[in-house]
Amino acid sequence: MKKLFYLCLLGGATALYSCSGSRHTDAPKGKVSIIPMPASVTEKQDSFLLDKHTVIVASGDADRKTAALFNAWLKELTGYELAIKDQGDRNSIVLHTGSDSTNAEGYTLNVDSKGVAINGNSGRGTFYGIQSLIQLLPVQKAEAMYIPGVSITDAPRFAYRGLHLDVGRHFFPVEFIKKYIDLLAMHKFNTFHWHLTEDQGWRIEIKKYPRLQEVASKRKETMAGRYADNKYDGKPYGGFYTQEQVKEVVQYATDHFVTVIPEIEMPGHALAALAAYPNLGCTGGPYEVGTRWGVYDDVFCAGNDSVFTFLQDILDEVLPLFPSKYVHIGGDECPKVRWEKCPKCQARMKQEGLKDAHALQSYFIQRMEKYLNSKGRQIIGWDEILEGGLAPNATVMSWRGIEGGIAAAKQKHDVIMTPGNFCYFDHYQSQGHNEPLAIGGFTPVSKVYAFEPVPTELNKDEARYIKGAQANLWTEYIGNTDYLEYMVYPRASALAEVLWSPADKRNYDNFLERLKVHVKRLDQKKVNYAKHVFEVAGTVTDNKKGGVEVTLSSKLDGGKIVYTLDSSAPSLQSTAYSGPVQIKQTGTIRAQVFQNDKPFGNEYSQHFVFHKGLGKKVTLAAPPSKDYDPGNSFALVNGIEGIASYNDNQWFGYNGNNFEAVIDLDSVQDISLVGMNTLNLRPNWIYPPKQVTFAVSEDGKTYKEVYKQTDFTQTGINQVRGKVAARGRYVKLNAVNFGKIPAGAEGAGNPAWLFIDEMIIQ
Repeated sequence: MKKLFYLCLLGGATALYSCSGSRHTDAPKGKVSIIPMPASVTEKQDSFLLDKHTVIVASGDADRKTAALFNAWLKELTGYELAIKDQGDRNSIVLHTGSDSTNAEGYTLNVDSKGVAINGNSGRGTFYGIQSLIQLLPVQKAEAMYIPGVSITDAPRFAYRGLHLDVGRHFFPVEFIKKYIDLLAMHKFNTFHWHLTEDQGWRIEIKKYPRLQEVASKRKETMAGRYADNKYDGKPYGGFYTQEQVKEVVQYATDHFVTVIPEIEMPGHALAALAAYPNLGCTGGPYEVGTRWGVYDDVFCAGNDSVFTFLQDILDEVLPLFPSKYVHIGGDECPKVRWEKCPKCQARMKQEGLKDAHALQSYFIQRMEKYLNSKGRQIIGWDEILEGGLAPNATVMSWRGIEGGIAAAKQKHDVIMTPGNFCYFDHYQSQGHNEPLAIGGFTPVSKVYAFEPVPTELNKDEARYIKGAQANLWTEYIGNTDYLEYMVYPRASALAEVLWSPADKRNYDNFLERLKVHVKRLDQKKVNYAKHVFEVAGTVTDNKKGGVEVTLSSKLDGGKIVYTLDSSAPSLQSTAYSGPVQIKQTGTIRAQVFQNDKPFGNEYSQHFVFHKGLGKKVTLAAPPSKDYDPGNSFALVNGIEGIASYNDNQWFGYNGNNFEAVIDLDSVQDISLVGMNTLNLRPNWIYPPKQVTFAVSEDGKTYKEVYKQTDFTQTGINQVRGKVAARGRYVKLNAVNFGKIPAGAEGAGNPAWLFIDEMIIQ
């Protein structure tokens, strides 16, 4: 779709403006579309006309830099920049920065016919006021433009608002890192977590250890396609940032009031460093920089004092480059298999009186924390640093759900919430079959927006240790900047509102209305954002009549939805949607939204299996994991079979536990077939069940086994279909979890995942 056409499509406040450009734009009324939503907004009747004679009044270097950033945006719209002066009265945008440290990021913004006034509690607050002013501007080009009258009083809900980027798996150039920071600041995030070291590549220059650049920054090849395919591209890959480039990025971030937190992984995810300096590993090598994704057994040797000298030397070069209070030391996914057999590590445990390898990891983290504390810095680590005892001053990033954050807050440690099921932007964001390859999971914009960083399990005193939240972008499958932007936006726009705006002001439908305007700003910044929230979507529900129905919807203004039930492609001549569509037979519904007689975005397509259990009541013996929970047992009998990439929110995931469910067919019936689907993706820690059994009962009390299966050899989806001759009302399914993942396999020693979907009864 052409860009100009798309700009004209999405309406909102700017629909009043001409897409072909004009001498000036009219002021939008009642359409303040700022993201994140300010704490308080009052719209006025009058407006301010900005033209080439308007001046920006700013004194002090910080405010002048902020004024220059505003001018850079304005020039793209008008072709000119405004003069920046020390004084001015009418026809002015006045920036004033105070010294209110109680909330340094707060500001007020007032627009009326006389001018614009921004008062920041600090330079940071003034900068955020300018970001809001930019979002009051129209997005079409014009010689002059009206800015709607408004009074805004604003300050963030959380002090820490972060975005992360992994450059270890895939490397991204400095200019893109600057763009990433620019977009981050535009959304009022204030922290950039730069993940610089990994098994697959070391990305920061350390002058004392040149082999980190010569060896650790390069790998011989990269995985191609899905992890389970075990294929490689055969192409050497590498890259690192010089210290001068790091300084350049940090200064750019500072100018945008963004703090850059470096991450230097330890004691795990260290294979690249070990390839360069094999004496730092437990076995002495040889090692090579990682080429496959996942977790490696080879980690820094915790019994070798030269490891600590090495890491301290690295930090001595890293710290001067990053003025941040925090340094992230990783601490996650550190297998203990090498430590358990290493004489040096065992000697260390005996010497320090450590009870197990988890305590040895705690020793490692605490030793490095003491060193960083001596340099005036504090550590952040992933929630595994809780294992074996938390370092005294550590801040915890809770990524394996919210439980680690709850535990840390109860121990009176600061917490950054970043749970995978809400904040991992490497997950799929659409249930569509045409999505580019991702690591797994399902995290749409709506789910990000629904995230609440403060768990209800914490009391008021404990809740104050939740300092904010962060989205993480791991780049195993993200090899270029277009795909990276596609994964981050508009999900980051949603998280920005979660972290900035008052909780009681958040409203998803209202957010989407503002997003229709906001995406035009992303267009202006040439961001390759995902458009799923405006495409046609289908919601499958119980029709209360022993079946299911599909409700179609689209947030696109003026869109017409059409659909087919015969698997044919929808066109303008297809059936116009007027209400929920009843599913009465096995088949595929396809739907498309049209605007101006042209299709917009991807179509909705869903295949249904019609069977006796469709829409019937299901009782689960135990709930699934929070990470893989469709939210309702109805998903087991909704006629939808989950797909192999498990990004469709259909699979019920059990970590180390068995599965049991009972379907009530409402009456005693003849049963000729029982079925279900399970997954076998061992590299992803997902194992098929040891055994599956089906049993049938007429009264729900006495069951008779009618089918058993123990063979699940196919990689991916395994369909269980058992022909039976039975009669009953209740059908019980039992699936026995595989148990512990065996030695030598990915995730060895951890409980296996069991994935179950669609119980089929004929």
